[in-house]
Amino acid sequence: MRAWAVVENGADLQELELPTPEPQGTEVLLEVTHCGVCHSDLHIWEGHYDLGGGKQMSLKDRGVVLPLAMGHEIIGRVAKLGPDAAGVAVGDVRIVFPWLGCGQCDRCLAEEDNMCTVASRSLGVYQNGGYGTHVVAPHPRHLIELGTLDPAVAATYACSGVTVYSAVRKVLPMPPTEPIVLIGAGGLGLNAIEILKALGHKNIVTVDLSAEKLKAATAAGATAVVDASTPGTAERIMDACNGPVAAIIDLVNGTATAAFAFPALRKGGKLIQVGLFGGSMTLPLPLMAIRALTVQGSYVGNPKELRELVTLAQNGGITPLPITSLPQSKATEALHRLRDGKVTGRIVLTAA
Repeated sequence: MRAWAVVENGADLQELELPTPEPQGTEVLLEVTHCGVCHSDLHIWEGHYDLGGGKQMSLKDRGVVLPLAMGHEIIGRVAKLGPDAAGVAVGDVRIVFPWLGCGQCDRCLAEEDNMCTVASRSLGVYQNGGYGTHVVAPHPRHLIELGTLDPAVAATYACSGVTVYSAVRKVLPMPPTEPIVLIGAGGLGLNAIEILKALGHKNIVTVDLSAEKLKAATAAGATAVVDASTPGTAERIMDACNGPVAAIIDLVNGTATAAFAFPALRKGGKLIQVGLFGGSMTLPLPLMAIRALTVQGSYVGNPKELRELVTLAQNGGITPLPITSLPQSKATEALHRLRDGKVTGRIVLTAA
């Protein structure tokens, strides 16, 4: 198999020839047809997360081994089945659930693989992913049928889509006219608008630094937008929402966004932190109790949520993200464009 792999953090990806995996047991070998380029790929490429205060979390210390073909928003065509795999056939095209755990613990067997505490084996993070020509799914249950969905769009549901869907589910149910604030209008933010609309929500406020991205959010159906490029963002959020807010989903999750999100919460409000931009936040602890606030992390999603999301999309409830297609060989270019903030929606790599 070929792979466009991180060999040195921050350097251009290198095209490598690697052994094509042979599926064992319940494993399924797939030939990659599409793979989304996600913002979290930038952190893997760079080799660390920013923890704030000058501290970094090394991905090497977390078990990431180079060379690595990144990519976790994968559509693949079944190429070969392990001897114990059943439920799919050679030639089937599937969305590949990438957030793999050990496969044996109670959480994994309950289809909550992303919450496994035994071992993380996520595709494109701890093993080769969709920036290569082939990937291995450990079990057919990690393969979701996409039906008539555009595969370039369906690929994004494996991370951008299911991540947002899982975060939204942490604040719903809410009255449909109650404001929900989304921080970030990139691929995650645009998907969040579509998912909220599909679930019947009617008051969506989007916050971003970029006028272009706020324009895209308005076009996607945001009820109101808030410019975060100057001081006073918390006040502008509350103005747009006619008061403090019950639910804020921070799809950026950096020091600056946390600083204006937290003060905008009302009593009993929830701040759901999704993005990996990095940094730290300081909370006034008495207010956490006095105002009964919740600050909760949301880590991607699980196979059950991905199936629910795909069903929602198959029923026509979600307008697709803007997609820019590039061949797999242009993966480095895609990363540079994403890092430089020059992507609206999603770049999706396609097989030759």
